[in-house]
This record gives sequence, structure tokens and C-alpha cells, in this order.
Amino acid sequence: MRLIKTVILTLASLLCLALNAQQKSKTYIHIEHAYHQVYDEAFGKDIERLIGKVILRQDSAYFYSDSAHYNEQSRFFDGFGHVHIKVNDSTDIFSDKCKYSGEKKFAELFDNVILKNDSTVLKTNYMTYDRNQHLATYPRKGSITRNDKKLVSKKGYYRDDIQVAYFRTDVVVTTPKSRMYTDTLVYNIPEERMYFYGPTTIYYEDNVLVGNYGWYDVKHDRAYLDKRATLSNKGYSITSDSMFYDKKADFAKAMSNVYIEDSINKGIIEGNYAEMWKKLGKSFVTDSVRTRYYAERDTLYLHSDTLYFFMDTATQKAERLLAYYNVRFFRNDIQGKCDSLVYDVADSTAKMRRNPMIWAEKSQMRGDSINIVIANNTIDSVLLYPNGFIIQKDTIEGFNQIKGKTMTAYFKKNELDHVYDDGNAETVYWLREEDGSMIGVNVSQSVAMDITIRKNQIVRIKYFKKTTETLYPKEKMKPGVDILKGFEWREDLRPKDKNDIFRKEIKTSEGEGNTRRKGRRK
Repeated sequence: MRLIKTVILTLASLLCLALNAQQKSKTYIHIEHAYHQVYDEAFGKDIERLIGKVILRQDSAYFYSDSAHYNEQSRFFDGFGHVHIKVNDSTDIFSDKCKYSGEKKFAELFDNVILKNDSTVLKTNYMTYDRNQHLATYPRKGSITRNDKKLVSKKGYYRDDIQVAYFRTDVVVTTPKSRMYTDTLVYNIPEERMYFYGPTTIYYEDNVLVGNYGWYDVKHDRAYLDKRATLSNKGYSITSDSMFYDKKADFAKAMSNVYIEDSINKGIIEGNYAEMWKKLGKSFVTDSVRTRYYAERDTLYLHSDTLYFFMDTATQKAERLLAYYNVRFFRNDIQGKCDSLVYDVADSTAKMRRNPMIWAEKSQMRGDSINIVIANNTIDSVLLYPNGFIIQKDTIEGFNQIKGKTMTAYFKKNELDHVYDDGNAETVYWLREEDGSMIGVNVSQSVAMDITIRKNQIVRIKYFKKTTETLYPKEKMKPGVDILKGFEWREDLRPKDKNDIFRKEIKTSEGEGNTRRKGRRK
């Protein structure tokens, strides 16, 4: 038992001696070379002056300088002239002067300081370097260059072992194709990715990207921004809660509370998700979409579940707009609803499909399909086909009606002027005296009709080919004679204002539409 205790104590003592020896060897500074070594009390009692191509070593680190003042007791030295610290095979530090503590393995470097780590170069006028932490710190202005990228800031830190740089205050990042300004940035060099934590602006050749938090993939030229981001150029701007941007593909993805302002086409588009391919000239927005297009006279508000728009890649001018599902729009002179809408800029025609219906003043128009032609930002004509049906409220009671296979309604000054009704044309209109007293209800059928309208009232009908016409005095009107087959007055579906476009139509069990207000994000 006593032998075992003796062995254990001996081994422990040897281990302590080995550790102490190892610790001393790690902190001891060796003089590898100097042309002259002298003690001069003028410089201090324990100071040894080393002159001429001085080489000092601690562990695996080498220290080069023209001259040095070395204190062996405190393991401290000052290096002067052409200072070079070879930290390891990949890291070298240069300066005009340095102070080094061998006990702490901590260096202060002054004037023309350069740290090189592989292809990364840090430059500043004052820097500290902690060998234990592999940490270089510059509290004043400094820059880091990596291949064709340069980063400048007032304060910075660099870990040479993991090659991560931290920049603080007035950070500027310059690449051949972009320039970034931010407040706080972390650069992971092996990943070639920069992380920013504060207001950030990235300037490209033709775009500007603004955000608050996110990252920038240097290798692939991609960025992600959070906390409200904006991508803008001369033609448009996109703002959203968060955004992804791929510069090489010129692709942007905006997420949550998307707001797009199109200055070329004078429009604003809102939604909760959007994607834009600039090189392909196409974009789409979805989820609570609202579109506003400004004209000299009025503004058009449009809502749909999803909106696609296509642009000329050179001019960025809109060429085509596609709205799908639950489409509703409002302008003071015209309102409408359908399930899909296509607007071609070249011919200024809006094509409405699947249960389309429009309202203009006191008129309601519907057909299996509706085409609206726009001229000078006003309605020029409306084509209803097949099964066209126009209804107008009479000034006092009842409804004037026009029905046919194909109908074209023409407008003047945003008011219905005349209608050409071709194919199984039918009309019902209320005849009145000038004082408004009732004459009767005129019911007519013909192969085709040309109907003139003034102040929302039918004033003349020109018939073509086979015609039947009957005037029913009010006192002799039969029940239902004033209603054409298929009559359906749906004022309840009509958008009342710019916010009412978010009402969603509900299909009843009988197949008739009803509406309810759809939730709108705040």
C-alpha cells in the first residue's frame, strides 16, 4: 500500500513538473538572432538591447524587427522597424513598431499595420493581437481586403483561426458590382457570406436594396433582408417585411405586407407574397392583392387572389396583366367582378371570363364573356358574348332590359350611348311622358337591333329583319311581361368603393352568388 502511494505521489510530482516545464516553455521567449546584444541601464535595469535583424521566438511564433528592447524577467519586448510577426503558416503581421507580452501572448502594433491571412489582408494604424484567442482588434479605422472585395469600418475584429471578421460603425463594403453601407457586419470568409445587423443599403449598377437585418452571399451575389426591406430602381420599388434578391438572375422574392410602386405604369400593387423576374419581364403577386392604377381622371382599384403582370424587358412598360380568382374592381365610372381577367396594353382590352359582370352608372351588364375596350383612360366599348344582358334602372320604377346573343355597348364620356344587339335580340323598356307619367312597357324581339340611349334611357330602337313589337299600357300589363328570361339584378354584388373590392362572393346551394367581406390585412 505504501509503495502504491509512493508511486502515485511520484507520478503526480513528475506530471506537475512536466506541466510547469511545458508552461514555462510556452511563455519563454527565445532570442534566435541579433547582431548585437547589450545591456544599457539608460533603457532600464533589466532591458537587453537587441540590434540588427532581430529574431525572437515564442512557441511556434516568430518575431522579426530591426531592433528590440527585451526584458527577460517580465517576458516583454518592444520591437522597432520592419516588425514582422509570423503567427503560423497562414498568418503574418507587419508594422513599424510593436509591444509584446510573452506572459499574456498579447501584442500591440503601431503604424502601417498589416495582417495577412491567406488571401485576406487587414490594414490599420493601430491593432492589438491576442495569440490565445487568435483575435486581431482595431479600435480605429481599418480595412480588410479579400480578393476583389474591400471592407472598411471604424472598429473591427478578426479571428484568423476561423477566418471570421466583425465590423462596427460606418461599415462600407465594395465589390466590382456593388457597394454596401451598414452599421454592423460579420463576414464569414470560408462561407463567403456577410451578416448585417442594422440599417443596410446595397447599391448595384441599376438597383438599390435597403433593409435592416439579413445576409449577403458574396459568391453567388444573393441577399436576404428582414425587418422591412426595399428593392428599387428608376422604374419601380418593392417593399416588404422580408426579401430575397438574386442579382445574377435579377430575381426578387418579397414576403409579407408587399407594396410595389410602379412609376412607369403609374400603379401600386399590394399583397402578401410576390416574385419578380426582371430579365424575363414577368412578376406575380398573391394573397390579398390590391392594385391601383392612376389616370388623369380617376383611379382603378382591383383585387384578385393572384396577379401576374408582364413587362417589356427593355422599357419596363407593362404589356399584359392577368388577374385570377375572385376578381373585383372599382372605379368611379365603372365597377366589375369575374373569376379571371386579362388586360392587354397593346390593344387596351380587358377580357373578363367566368361569371363576369360590370356596372356603369345605372347600367348592369353581363355575359358569358365580357371584353372592355379602353381609349384615353375611358371606356370606349363593351362586348358581351354570348348571352349578353344589359339592365338599367328606370327613373321611377322597373328596369329597362336588352338581351341578345352578342351585344356591343358603346360609350361617350363614360355614359352608355348606344348598343348593337345581334342574334335573338330582345328589349323591354318603360315609356314615359316628359313629366314622367307612365305610358306603358314596350316589349320587342328582332334578329338584330341598334339601340340609342340618352341619360340612361332608351330613346330609339332600329330593328333589322324579323321584328315583333308590343306596347303594354300600364293598366293592361300582364304579370311578368316586363321581365325578360334570365333577368337578374345583382346590385348586391357591385363593389361600392375601393375597400369593398375585398368582399368575396359566396355560392349558395341554388348556385346564385352572394357576397361577404373578405378579411384585409392591417
